[in-house]
Amino acid sequence: MAETLRRVLGRGRAAEPVEESAAEAEPPLLLLGGPGSGKTALLFAAALEAAGDGRGPVLFLTRRPLQSLPNRTRAALDPLRLQKIRFQYPPSTGELLQLLCSAHEARGPTPALLLLDGLEEYLAEDLGHQEAAYLAALLLDTAAHFSHRVGPGRGCGLIVALQTPEEGDSGDALQLSLLQRYFPAQCWLHLEAPGPGQRCFRACLEPGGLGPRAEWSVAFQPDGEMTVTPWPTQACDPSSNKGSSSGGHP
Repeated sequence: MAETLRRVLGRGRAAEPVEESAAEAEPPLLLLGGPGSGKTALLFAAALEAAGDGRGPVLFLTRRPLQSLPNRTRAALDPLRLQKIRFQYPPSTGELLQLLCSAHEARGPTPALLLLDGLEEYLAEDLGHQEAAYLAALLLDTAAHFSHRVGPGRGCGLIVALQTPEEGDSGDALQLSLLQRYFPAQCWLHLEAPGPGQRCFRACLEPGGLGPRAEWSVAFQPDGEMTVTPWPTQACDPSSNKGSSSGGHP
Protein backbone atom coordinates (compact mmCIF):
# COMPACT_ATOMS: atom_id res chain seq x y z
CA MET A 1 0.00 0.00 0.00
CA ALA A 2 1.82 3.02 -1.27
CA GLU A 3 0.20 5.47 1.15
CA THR A 4 1.36 3.54 4.23
CA LEU A 5 4.91 3.56 2.93
CA ARG A 6 4.62 7.22 1.95
CA ARG A 7 3.60 8.07 5.52
CA VAL A 8 6.57 6.11 6.86
CA LEU A 9 9.01 7.85 4.52
CA GLY A 10 7.34 11.22 4.96
CA ARG A 11 8.11 11.45 8.67
CA GLY A 12 9.14 14.87 9.82
CA ARG A 13 6.98 16.64 7.23
CA ALA A 14 3.34 17.62 7.31
CA ALA A 15 1.41 14.68 5.94
CA GLU A 16 -1.29 15.42 3.42
CA PRO A 17 -4.70 14.08 4.41
CA VAL A 18 -5.86 11.06 2.43
CA GLU A 19 -9.54 10.58 1.79
CA GLU A 20 -10.85 7.14 2.66
CA SER A 21 -11.99 6.49 -0.90
CA ALA A 22 -8.48 7.23 -2.16
CA ALA A 23 -6.90 5.03 0.49
CA GLU A 24 -9.13 2.16 -0.54
CA ALA A 25 -8.00 2.54 -4.16
CA GLU A 26 -4.29 2.32 -3.32
CA PRO A 27 -2.55 -0.23 -5.55
CA PRO A 28 -0.45 -3.05 -4.13
CA LEU A 29 3.20 -2.13 -3.73
CA LEU A 30 6.34 -4.00 -4.79
CA LEU A 31 9.36 -3.11 -2.63
CA LEU A 32 12.57 -3.72 -4.57
CA GLY A 33 16.22 -3.73 -3.51
CA GLY A 34 19.31 -5.86 -3.13
CA PRO A 35 20.64 -7.67 -0.07
CA GLY A 36 21.03 -5.37 2.91
CA SER A 37 19.14 -2.50 1.28
CA GLY A 38 16.67 -2.12 4.13
CA LYS A 39 13.63 -3.95 2.75
CA THR A 40 12.85 -5.84 5.96
CA ALA A 41 13.45 -2.76 8.14
CA LEU A 42 11.16 -0.68 5.93
CA LEU A 43 8.46 -3.36 5.94
CA PHE A 44 8.66 -3.50 9.73
CA ALA A 45 8.41 0.29 9.92
CA ALA A 46 5.29 0.11 7.70
CA ALA A 47 3.86 -2.56 10.02
CA LEU A 48 4.44 -0.34 13.05
CA GLU A 49 2.86 2.63 11.26
CA ALA A 50 -0.24 0.63 10.39
CA ALA A 51 -0.43 -0.94 13.85
CA GLY A 52 -0.44 2.49 15.45
CA ASP A 53 -3.10 4.20 13.35
CA GLY A 54 -6.12 2.59 15.00
CA ARG A 55 -6.92 0.11 12.25
CA GLY A 56 -6.89 -3.70 12.24
CA PRO A 57 -3.91 -5.99 12.78
CA VAL A 58 -1.00 -6.49 10.39
CA LEU A 59 -0.19 -9.88 8.86
CA PHE A 60 3.59 -10.18 8.28
CA LEU A 61 4.66 -13.21 6.21
CA THR A 62 8.28 -14.26 5.82
CA ARG A 63 10.01 -17.56 5.22
CA ARG A 64 12.40 -17.42 8.15
CA PRO A 65 11.67 -16.20 11.70
CA LEU A 66 13.20 -12.83 12.43
CA GLN A 67 16.23 -13.26 14.69
CA SER A 68 15.73 -9.78 16.14
CA LEU A 69 13.55 -6.75 15.55
CA PRO A 70 14.78 -4.73 12.55
CA ASN A 71 14.80 -1.63 14.75
CA ARG A 72 14.57 -0.96 18.46
CA THR A 73 12.87 2.42 18.51
CA ARG A 74 10.19 3.40 20.99
CA ALA A 75 7.46 2.44 18.51
CA ALA A 76 9.13 -0.94 17.86
CA LEU A 77 9.15 -1.69 21.59
CA ASP A 78 5.55 -0.59 22.13
CA PRO A 79 3.77 -3.81 23.22
CA LEU A 80 0.39 -2.53 21.99
CA ARG A 81 1.75 -2.12 18.48
CA LEU A 82 3.71 -5.38 18.52
CA GLN A 83 0.63 -7.30 19.60
CA LYS A 84 -1.13 -6.13 16.43
CA ILE A 85 1.60 -7.54 14.16
CA ARG A 86 0.96 -11.23 13.46
CA PHE A 87 4.10 -12.95 12.18
CA GLN A 88 3.72 -16.18 10.21
CA TYR A 89 6.55 -18.18 8.66
CA PRO A 90 5.43 -20.44 5.80
CA PRO A 91 8.62 -22.43 5.05
CA SER A 92 7.79 -23.33 1.45
CA THR A 93 5.85 -22.04 -1.52
CA GLY A 94 3.28 -24.79 -1.03
CA GLU A 95 2.61 -23.76 2.55
CA LEU A 96 2.47 -20.09 1.57
CA LEU A 97 -0.14 -20.90 -1.07
CA GLN A 98 -2.09 -22.98 1.43
CA LEU A 99 -2.03 -20.13 3.96
CA LEU A 100 -3.29 -17.64 1.37
CA CYS A 101 -5.97 -20.00 0.07
CA SER A 102 -7.30 -20.57 3.59
CA ALA A 103 -7.30 -16.88 4.54
CA HIS A 104 -11.06 -16.63 4.09
CA GLU A 105 -11.50 -19.27 6.81
CA ALA A 106 -9.29 -17.52 9.38
CA ARG A 107 -11.01 -16.26 12.49
CA GLY A 108 -10.28 -13.13 14.43
CA PRO A 109 -9.81 -9.50 13.37
CA THR A 110 -9.25 -8.90 9.67
CA PRO A 111 -5.78 -7.60 8.74
CA ALA A 112 -5.57 -4.01 7.57
CA LEU A 113 -2.15 -4.61 6.01
CA LEU A 114 -0.62 -7.72 4.42
CA LEU A 115 3.18 -7.83 4.15
CA LEU A 116 5.36 -10.46 2.48
CA ASP A 117 9.13 -10.31 2.92
CA GLY A 118 11.52 -12.28 0.72
CA LEU A 119 9.30 -13.20 -2.23
CA GLU A 120 12.44 -14.23 -4.14
CA GLU A 121 12.97 -17.14 -1.71
CA TYR A 122 9.63 -18.64 -2.73
CA LEU A 123 10.20 -17.93 -6.41
CA ALA A 124 13.57 -19.73 -6.15
CA GLU A 125 11.75 -23.05 -5.78
CA ASP A 126 11.90 -23.51 -9.56
CA LEU A 127 8.60 -21.78 -10.10
CA GLY A 128 7.73 -21.24 -13.72
CA HIS A 129 6.12 -18.07 -14.97
CA GLN A 130 2.65 -19.56 -14.64
CA GLU A 131 3.23 -20.51 -10.99
CA ALA A 132 4.78 -17.10 -10.22
CA ALA A 133 1.78 -15.38 -11.78
CA TYR A 134 -0.56 -17.56 -9.74
CA LEU A 135 1.25 -16.64 -6.51
CA ALA A 136 1.07 -12.92 -7.36
CA ALA A 137 -2.62 -13.18 -8.24
CA LEU A 138 -3.34 -15.07 -5.02
CA LEU A 139 -1.63 -12.37 -2.95
CA LEU A 140 -3.81 -9.74 -4.64
CA ASP A 141 -6.92 -11.86 -4.18
CA THR A 142 -6.17 -12.35 -0.46
CA ALA A 143 -5.71 -8.60 0.07
CA ALA A 144 -8.95 -7.96 -1.85
CA HIS A 145 -10.76 -10.49 0.34
CA PHE A 146 -9.47 -8.79 3.50
CA SER A 147 -10.55 -5.43 2.05
CA HIS A 148 -14.04 -6.75 1.49
CA ARG A 149 -14.22 -7.97 5.09
CA VAL A 150 -12.87 -4.72 6.49
CA GLY A 151 -15.56 -2.76 4.70
CA PRO A 152 -15.85 0.32 2.44
CA GLY A 153 -13.43 3.16 2.91
CA ARG A 154 -10.83 1.10 4.76
CA GLY A 155 -9.33 -1.71 2.71
CA CYS A 156 -6.32 -3.94 3.26
CA GLY A 157 -2.97 -2.77 1.93
CA LEU A 158 -0.45 -5.13 0.35
CA ILE A 159 3.35 -4.66 0.26
CA VAL A 160 5.62 -7.39 -1.11
CA ALA A 161 9.41 -7.20 -0.83
CA LEU A 162 11.52 -8.73 -3.60
CA GLN A 163 15.29 -8.87 -3.98
CA THR A 164 16.22 -7.43 -7.36
CA PRO A 165 17.87 -9.88 -9.77
CA GLU A 166 21.58 -9.91 -10.42
CA GLU A 167 22.66 -8.12 -13.57
CA GLY A 168 22.52 -10.41 -16.57
CA ASP A 169 20.16 -12.96 -14.98
CA SER A 170 17.54 -13.03 -17.72
CA GLY A 171 15.31 -15.59 -15.98
CA ASP A 172 14.91 -13.50 -12.84
CA ALA A 173 14.51 -10.36 -14.94
CA LEU A 174 11.60 -11.98 -16.77
CA GLN A 175 9.99 -12.92 -13.46
CA LEU A 176 10.39 -9.34 -12.26
CA SER A 177 8.80 -8.04 -15.45
CA LEU A 178 5.88 -10.41 -14.91
CA LEU A 179 5.41 -9.34 -11.27
CA GLN A 180 5.40 -5.68 -12.25
CA ARG A 181 2.19 -6.31 -14.21
CA TYR A 182 0.50 -7.26 -10.95
CA PHE A 183 2.17 -4.56 -8.83
CA PRO A 184 1.96 -1.23 -10.68
CA ALA A 185 3.24 0.71 -7.67
CA GLN A 186 6.92 0.15 -6.87
CA CYS A 187 9.48 1.46 -4.43
CA TRP A 188 13.14 1.02 -5.37
CA LEU A 189 15.83 1.05 -2.69
CA HIS A 190 19.40 2.00 -3.60
CA LEU A 191 22.34 1.73 -1.23
CA GLU A 192 24.19 4.96 -0.58
CA ALA A 193 27.51 5.79 1.08
CA PRO A 194 26.83 5.46 4.82
CA GLY A 195 27.77 7.99 7.46
CA PRO A 196 29.54 7.02 10.68
CA GLY A 197 27.59 4.16 12.25
CA GLN A 198 24.77 4.54 9.72
CA ARG A 199 23.20 2.41 7.01
CA CYS A 200 21.87 4.71 4.28
CA PHE A 201 19.80 4.19 1.16
CA ARG A 202 17.77 6.13 -1.34
CA ALA A 203 14.07 5.30 -1.65
CA CYS A 204 12.25 6.11 -4.87
CA LEU A 205 8.48 5.61 -4.82
CA GLU A 206 6.54 5.30 -8.08
CA PRO A 207 2.87 5.03 -6.93
CA GLY A 208 1.49 3.38 -10.04
CA GLY A 209 0.18 6.49 -11.75
CA LEU A 210 -1.94 7.55 -8.77
CA GLY A 211 0.38 10.33 -7.72
CA PRO A 212 3.77 11.92 -8.35
CA ARG A 213 7.06 10.13 -7.88
CA ALA A 214 8.76 10.83 -4.60
CA GLU A 215 12.29 10.29 -3.29
CA TRP A 216 13.80 10.20 0.16
CA SER A 217 17.18 9.65 1.75
CA VAL A 218 16.79 7.10 4.57
CA ALA A 219 19.42 6.45 7.23
CA PHE A 220 19.30 3.79 9.94
CA GLN A 221 21.30 4.38 13.10
CA PRO A 222 22.90 1.45 15.00
CA ASP A 223 19.85 1.29 17.31
CA GLY A 224 17.51 1.07 14.32
CA GLU A 225 16.25 4.65 14.56
CA MET A 226 15.22 5.76 11.06
CA THR A 227 15.94 9.28 9.82
CA VAL A 228 14.19 10.41 6.64
CA THR A 229 14.92 13.52 4.59
CA PRO A 230 13.69 14.52 1.13
CA TRP A 231 16.07 13.64 -1.67
CA PRO A 232 17.62 16.55 -3.59
CA THR A 233 15.84 17.87 -6.64
CA GLN A 234 16.90 15.37 -9.31
CA ALA A 235 14.10 13.04 -10.39
CA CYS A 236 14.38 9.31 -10.00
CA ASP A 237 14.20 6.88 -12.88
CA PRO A 238 13.27 3.44 -11.54
CA SER A 239 13.40 1.87 -15.00
CA SER A 240 17.13 2.49 -15.20
CA ASN A 241 17.74 0.12 -12.25
CA LYS A 242 15.28 -2.68 -12.90
CA GLY A 243 17.90 -5.21 -13.84
CA SER A 244 20.68 -4.49 -11.40
CA SER A 245 21.29 -5.11 -7.72
CA SER A 246 25.08 -5.07 -7.51
CA GLY A 247 27.85 -2.56 -7.88
CA GLY A 248 26.32 0.05 -5.60
CA HIS A 249 22.68 -0.65 -6.43
CA PRO A 250 20.61 -2.63 -3.91
